[in-house]
Amino acid sequence: MSFPFIPLHDKVAVLPIEEETKTSGGIIIPDSAKEKPMRGKIMAIGEGSRKDNGEIIPMQVKVGDVVLYGKWGGTEVKIGSDTIMVMKESDILGKIKN
Repeated sequence: MSFPFIPLHDKVAVLPIEEETKTSGGIIIPDSAKEKPMRGKIMAIGEGSRKDNGEIIPMQVKVGDVVLYGKWGGTEVKIGSDTIMVMKESDILGKIKN
């Protein structure tokens, strides 16, 4: 099954990974006190940005990578039943190794 959204140029679609809702001591964190997710899985990528001569600069991330991104990076978009973040590849801070 393919993802129903195709980003353009140097954009990526990231599905946020929700963090644990309980502390190690068992205290449940209410929704109002939760931080925005800053980790997510790449669901779709664009073809890359272009140099002035038209040559494509390939993306450094691929579908399936788990990444960290800035707290306020990207635009939240609802696609089907999923809420994804659409952002420039440069908004991604790095990949998380498996």
